[in-house]
Parts: sequence; structure tokens; C-alpha cells
Amino acid sequence: MVGVTLHRPGARRNDPQRNHDVPVSPTPLPTPSVREALDHAAATAPTTPGCSSGLTSPPWDEDAFAPGSSLGYGPGASMDDVAPVGMPRQQTLPEDLRDADEDELQDRIVAARRALGDRVVLLGHFYQRDEVVRHADYVGDSFQLARAATAHPDAEAMVFCGVHFMAETADLLSGSEQAVVLPHLGAGCSMADMADVDSVADCWEQLEALYGTEADDQGRQPVVPVTYMNSSAALKAFVGERGGIVCTSSNASAVLEWAFERGRRVLFFPDQHLGRNTAKAMGVPLERMPTWTPGRPLGGNTAEQLEQARVILWHGFCSVHRRFTVDQIERARAEHPGVHVMVHPECPMPVVDAADSSGSTDAIVKTVQAAPAGSTFAIGTEINLVQRLAAQHPEHTIFCLDPVICPCSTMYRVHPAYLAWVLEELVAGRVANRITVPGEQAEHARTALRRMLAVAPSPARGTATGQANR
Repeated sequence: MVGVTLHRPGARRNDPQRNHDVPVSPTPLPTPSVREALDHAAATAPTTPGCSSGLTSPPWDEDAFAPGSSLGYGPGASMDDVAPVGMPRQQTLPEDLRDADEDELQDRIVAARRALGDRVVLLGHFYQRDEVVRHADYVGDSFQLARAATAHPDAEAMVFCGVHFMAETADLLSGSEQAVVLPHLGAGCSMADMADVDSVADCWEQLEALYGTEADDQGRQPVVPVTYMNSSAALKAFVGERGGIVCTSSNASAVLEWAFERGRRVLFFPDQHLGRNTAKAMGVPLERMPTWTPGRPLGGNTAEQLEQARVILWHGFCSVHRRFTVDQIERARAEHPGVHVMVHPECPMPVVDAADSSGSTDAIVKTVQAAPAGSTFAIGTEINLVQRLAAQHPEHTIFCLDPVICPCSTMYRVHPAYLAWVLEELVAGRVANRITVPGEQAEHARTALRRMLAVAPSPARGTATGQANR
């Protein structure tokens, strides 16, 4: 998909369906909507390598493939990543929803939400498309939304407009009688899928054979497993059972401190970049952070390299954040003197080093909110969030480092038609696309999450609780 300039809106209006101000574009095109900008780019310019023009097609075109056929993550930043064989398949939508135009879908969502009332809480991730997130009761990152799920014990269902691992986490933290619904079952996460439980278990066995299993004279284990929130419930259970912990991008340093108190080394998965950037900032030398490549003996390392390791990094990454480069930063500085370059810590280390600051999704939002009027930001994170920030803050100049519009492939599969479908099913007394974590796995996963909650920075130290739309 070609790059286009997404202009900041000038006027604002109040939308009663969101219960807070939303932007209005002064011109028909481009608009704050990433979808409409994609449509405009596809109609006016050729495709460039790196992102498919299929982004403008509805996701049910992908869902229609025959069972057993090759299915990727769909058009977008992770379309070229290898999808797991057992990736869930979304059933075909009813024809009336596939044929409905945008206005009808929005009306049907609003009507279903009105009928359901407080029986259902709708959670929307920062990276979700605007046509979906506008209906959310809460907007935030995966951790914030999981915590929001715990704040409504009387709700019958949580509709999670995000990806699979987020819905699993919400199921782990919500009440046992509450249903967690994912509008599109194919909304996975390519990074999360880069570390499966069998591969991690094989790694763990090799490390135990090398390091042994006995604690040292300070009571520290040979290695402590740490998994990023962007991982399956099975991996959260794996680390919970073995004395490990979950981390988020906002509390990664606090979690590594916790792990270093309990172990001589840390096994960090699935995102190598978050682990490397965090540990480097804490003073861990790069030569003591080998990368473990699954499928290779000792992960492609020597025994000596692993003996000297402080942090063992899994060979995984976010395909959205891997797109950002130092060249993009240099171009932004040349074209916008005084620009503040801010990137997510899932970006590669040279990009984080070249930026003015790095931080979690929530930290990026908070920085923009706190900046004096007239600030200029070049932001290295998912395009839907960047463009939404530009729309919400016309007092600033805000643009994405990557000039090519390429959203998160998996997040983009949650189309308004699927949201309308799961909500109308709930109105009819049926629960579609329920996400559940089985009993024993759930207990171990909750253990790892509870450890994370115990070391999470307090709101006073910079962690947000999410943005309530109610």
C-alpha cells in the first residue's frame, strides 16, 4: 500500500455514541480514518512492496478459503509471517452483514449495544480501527483492558476488540461466569505465535541440562522465565508453573529486576527487541544477551555463550514495529526541525537508540497529552493509534515514522461486521466466539499474572488504567 499524508483535522464535534469529543476532517480526503486513507491510496496510486492493497478488501474474503488451505494473517504488516497450522478459523458471516454498508453496520452495532446495556462491556485496543474502537467502553493497551475487564463483575460478557491473547488474558482475570468474546477468531498475533509452548519447553529442557536445576547459595535459580503479555495463555501457564512472571512494555524493567532477584539469568520471550532494549537500559552488556533461535541446538549458541548469558532473548518480533528504521528518523529530523521522535520499545535497538524517547503505548499517549501546544511528534508505532492521536490533538503536528500505511494485520481483521454479528448474537441469547482458558492451565497462568500485578508500577509512576469512554 502506498504512503499517503494523513492530515490533521481542524474542527471537532461531540458524538453521543462515544460520550467524548471526536475529530471531524475539514476536507473529504484524506480523513482521520485509516480505512478511508487506504481506500484513497488504493484508488490513486500503485502498490509498493511491503504492504498489500488487499487491506482495502473485507476480511471475509480471506475467511472464505477452504478448510486446510494456506491461511496467513491477512493483508497488513504481518502478512508475510508464517501463521501456525492450528490458527483458529472464523466462520462465514451471514450474507446480510457481508452486504451491509458502513452506515448500516454502525446503526446495527449501536442498536445491539443499546439492547444489551450494562450486560456487556466492550473493550477496544489502541491499535483497533476507528470504525470499531468508537464503540468501546474502554480504550487502552492489552494490560489496561485486561484490568478493565476485572472492574465489571456484574457484566455477563466482555467483547474484546483486539487479538486472541488479549481475550485469553481477559478470560483469566474476569469472573468464571462471564463470557469473553473475540469478534474474529482469526485475530491472532504473529509475535505471540513465534513462541509456542512446545518450542519453549524444548528450550527449557536444554537450558536445564546445561545449567542444572539447583539454586545457588543466594537462593537464585539458574534461570527464570519471563513472557511478554503478547503470548498465549499456555506460555503464561508455563512460566507460572516454573517460578516465572509476565511483563508488559510499561513494567518490563520492574519485572526484570524481580526476575534478577530470583535467578542468575532470564529467559525472555517472545519479543527479542523489548527484552534487549529493556535489559540494555538496565546496564546488561549486549554480549551477555544471546538470541535463542528455536529448532537449533542450544538455540544456535555455544555452551560458553549461554553460561555467560544474563538475558536469553527469544527470536521473535513485532512485524509492525520492525518496519521502523533509523533512515526514517533521519528523514523526519531533516523535514521537521525540532521534531520529537518517539518509538515503542518493540522497535529494533538501533531505532530506539536513535529516537528521542521510547515507551509503551500508554506512555506515548501520555507524552502527547502532556506536551505544550505546537509540538511536533514523529511516532514509531501502529498507524491507527498514530492517526487517532493526530485527530485528537490538532494543536500538535503528529505523523507516523513509516510513510507506508500498513496496520497490524491481525488487529485489522476485526471488521465492524464481525462486531455487529457477535453483539446481535448476544442480543439473541447466543454466545459466539467465546474464548476460554482450560482449568489447570488457567491456574498457572493466573499465578504468573498475579506476580506481574504485584510488581507493576503504580499509576503515580506512569502506568495508566485505560481510557474510559463511558
